[in-house]
Amino acid sequence: MDFMLDEELIDLLTFCLQTPDSAEVPSKKARITEIGKELFADGGGDALENMFFALKNRITEEIGKDPSPLKSLWNGMTPRSEEHTSELQSHWYISYA
Repeated sequence: MDFMLDEELIDLLTFCLQTPDSAEVPSKKARITEIGKELFADGGGDALENMFFALKNRITEEIGKDPSPLKSLWNGMTPRSEEHTSELQSHWYISYA
């Protein structure tokens, strides 16, 4: 991922976490979604997970807030669908074991 997009994503996530009531939040969240789509197109789901892991660690260290609630914007999944996907993956692993 381009370094500038990486920094932009950190800025966007940090803004949303620090100023959740700002009128600018919807446009920032839309941009987070766009960047997530770009990253997925470039590297797939693994790229999304790897990048989010790094971003989460950096943001948590820098501002003391967990960006996980915003992950659904980034990867195009709702928290509910993430649970469902995880549940399905568990069933797949069990069935192939």
